Amino acid sequence: MTGRLKRITAVLSVLTILVCSLSGCTKTPSEELTKVTLNEVAHSIFYAPQYVAIELGYFEEEGIDLELVTGFGADKTMSALVAGEADIGFMGSESSIYLYNEGAEDYAVNFAQLTQRAGNFLVAREATENFQWEDLKGKEIIGGRPGGMPEMVLEYILKLNDIDPETDVTLVQNIDFGNTSGAFAGGTGDYTVEFEPSATALEQEGVGYVVASLGVDSGYVPYTAYCARQRYIEENPEVIQKFTNAMQRGMDYVNTHTPEEIAEVIAPQFEETDVKTIALIVERYASQDTWKEDLIFEEDSFQLLQNILDEAGELETFAPYENLVDTSYAEKALEETK
Repeated sequence: MTGRLKRITAVLSVLTILVCSLSGCTKTPSEELTKVTLNEVAHSIFYAPQYVAIELGYFEEEGIDLELVTGFGADKTMSALVAGEADIGFMGSESSIYLYNEGAEDYAVNFAQLTQRAGNFLVAREATENFQWEDLKGKEIIGGRPGGMPEMVLEYILKLNDIDPETDVTLVQNIDFGNTSGAFAGGTGDYTVEFEPSATALEQEGVGYVVASLGVDSGYVPYTAYCARQRYIEENPEVIQKFTNAMQRGMDYVNTHTPEEIAEVIAPQFEETDVKTIALIVERYASQDTWKEDLIFEEDSFQLLQNILDEAGELETFAPYENLVDTSYAEKALEETK
């Protein structure tokens, strides 16, 4: 390149910069991200596919600028959704059923199911070989909020093992979701029901021992799903589709990579937990078939959920599946990510 040509090129470059600064050059619409606020019921390795999608940039690639907020309880997450503080809620679908049965006009519709087993564990004060659920008779157990999935699944398992939740055990249900492990470490209860990484943290501190998995002993249960208000979905179908696409990619990654690889990816989400421990927890969840291969919320699963609600005395009337579940986004996401 001649010296004159170089000078011309440099001048053109400067002119381009000046024009952009004067005209206020902006990104094209295709490069702009849509802000979406997601309120999650808890921050747990149980939701590994979601954090994979965040850390690997799947949401950005789908055109979404995701803000993640932790609600610390399904009731708080649903309240944020109803108040318009969140665009999408991630929690047990029992909350959407309660809202619908209360007569809400702009009720929440579930569009993607993430987990198919309970993600919590029963932690005892002493290491117990050959634990049996009947060992809980006469004991005090830190459970969960009445009407919430952790508590209802616990009661469901107790009944499967001929234990009356009202007379055979003492259930502590007045401790906030995020404070149960601290209460147990402080001396409350003989047992506690904990998600990860709290269950493993109690073991590492030497104050508790995991003796049973509620996910294994309750069987396949539609534990958590993504939902949004009906109006939001109607007004933003493309956002819901892009969000679901990103989550399907996260699900695909988790189902095709090792616990160690997954742990490395999601480690920034759990800075207080070392990578080896994260991998151990991921393996614990993977081995019990926690994550679905797709995000489709089947009708049989929805009816099983309502049966559990009914047995727990929390269901006034059965809600219609066709009103509270829309599988079209998950079905399309599955096709597009093949």
